[in-house]
Amino acid sequence: MEMDIDKIIEEIKFDDRGLVPAITQDAETQKVLMLAYMNKESIRKTLEERETWYFSRSRQKLWKKGETSGNIQKVKGFYYDCDKDSILLVVEQRGAACHTGEFSCFFNEALKPENGKTDILKELYGLLEDRKKNPIEGSYTNYLFEKGLDKILKKVGEETSEVIIAAKNKSKEELVYELSDLVYHVLVLMVNENVGIEDIKEELISRREK
Repeated sequence: MEMDIDKIIEEIKFDDRGLVPAITQDAETQKVLMLAYMNKESIRKTLEERETWYFSRSRQKLWKKGETSGNIQKVKGFYYDCDKDSILLVVEQRGAACHTGEFSCFFNEALKPENGKTDILKELYGLLEDRKKNPIEGSYTNYLFEKGLDKILKKVGEETSEVIIAAKNKSKEELVYELSDLVYHVLVLMVNENVGIEDIKEELISRREK
């Protein structure tokens, strides 16, 4: 059924400035990424393009998430609450959501659930994407990207050797440490070659189904 954007906008209750708060959540990790504001025009553009547009209260203008950083948000779901005065956007986050380089804007912890879970691979991948697009001086990750594919491959090879040695040493602690180094460098390689985590998941799923 075709979406009636005009009807959706008519349903939503905007404040006296013509704005409504919008919470953005990552589709895969379910982590809350950010809180921003939308007006009628940004909602329309978001639903038409399936990429997030917000309204900046400080600049008094529309802005597209990732327009300069490349960290766009592909819209997978759009909801409004029972009072129709707030929006929930479910997105596929490319890179980091926060301008600080953190995956989520909500990284300041006051109280953390004891059994709180996070998809660290997805978050790390997003941070690596952000480092590639927005280099930070002195960053080891940026050093690898600057040196290029051959350097990255060399590190993957070295870390693979370290994993083999750790396994032969029968030390779980050492093996976990070296495997973590290998996973990090493999993720750097994936980002460098534009291979996403979803690409790997889809390949593994296709193998399972054979």
